Amino acid sequence: MTLRRIVVVGNGIAGLTACDTLRSAGFDGELTVVGAERHQPYSRPALSKALLHDVRGSGVSGSGVGGSSAGALQAHQLPEPGHEASEMLGVSATGLDVDARLVHLDGGDELPYDGLVIASGSRAKHLTAGAQRNGSSRELTLRTIEDAILLKERLASRPSVVVIGGGPLGMEVASGCLHVGCEVTLVSDAKPLSRQLGGHLADMFTSAAIRQGLRVVVGGKARLVESDAGTQVVLADGTELEADLVVTAVGDEPNTDWLAETRLLVDGALRVDSRGRLRPDIVAAGDVAFFPSSRGVRRVPLWTSAIDQAKVAAVGLLKGDSAPEFTFQPYFWTEAFGLSLKSVGFTPVVGAPDYCEPGEDSDSMLLRWEDKDGSGTAAAINYRIPVPKLRRLADAGP
Repeated sequence: MTLRRIVVVGNGIAGLTACDTLRSAGFDGELTVVGAERHQPYSRPALSKALLHDVRGSGVSGSGVGGSSAGALQAHQLPEPGHEASEMLGVSATGLDVDARLVHLDGGDELPYDGLVIASGSRAKHLTAGAQRNGSSRELTLRTIEDAILLKERLASRPSVVVIGGGPLGMEVASGCLHVGCEVTLVSDAKPLSRQLGGHLADMFTSAAIRQGLRVVVGGKARLVESDAGTQVVLADGTELEADLVVTAVGDEPNTDWLAETRLLVDGALRVDSRGRLRPDIVAAGDVAFFPSSRGVRRVPLWTSAIDQAKVAAVGLLKGDSAPEFTFQPYFWTEAFGLSLKSVGFTPVVGAPDYCEPGEDSDSMLLRWEDKDGSGTAAAINYRIPVPKLRRLADAGP
């Protein structure tokens, strides 16, 4: 089959990377991007890192959001796309006819394709139905530029904050709220970061957070009770916490609703092969996709994973079985409470590291764990090391 029209659903980093890769691999046909957000692609990880620590008030150019409330978001924008695709921004895909090769759009339009890249990403989970979006709820999440702007506006008055969720996003948000002078409580159903990183690294971050004034409550599953008087966070044991503002970071959900009537989902999941394919004319990449790895089929909603998947999927769509297969080596980065962590390899890691090299500063170090399967995981804490070198350390050791 000749591919003359390729549609990419999703204008995040996976969609952008897929478009760039299609062009660099020789596709010179009609390329169309459908993006539910009305912005050009931007660095989503920066929203919970640099943005919350940035107290400047300059506007946003080219993002569709302006004014001093937007914060200094220019630093988080990506370069202008060079793939020369037709862009349909602020438009959502609402359905897919795989037999007729048609993407259904909100408003009733249809978009034909010869090849399709599904990169529709994910959305934040909420503890209360209908939370956010109108800015009236005291439960906020952080997923989009609009979320980030709203959170910054709400933090300007230095409210008391409860952050629910002890994963990387929750810890980054808690760190940013502390940085601007808020009283912050973090609620987690396990030791913060322990599920993602393992006990050793989690202890380092938790200790740094407590030293900076974070109150950590490990109280099982939390729920929210809204009333005219405000929002209460109720823990599993009945403990009630009150705050002016509640930010939830309890995970994400793949945006697959528009695919519900297709045969592409397996047990509700979009599972691709080692070349990102769902069928010869459809591939998927990024937060929306489950892919095979040495640790089984999994969804890894990380920035670099989305980039790596999109590169493979785009070539898989063009070249089929002759395309290279996806080989996955996780890369993860977070910064909070004065600590910057880069890690390569599968986490969580178990126990103390097998190798530890101190850095130039007292709080910097290079760590490595040896895994049972012979692979390794390397981590750099406030340690200056290029990512390729960190990858080599994970693979071969010191």
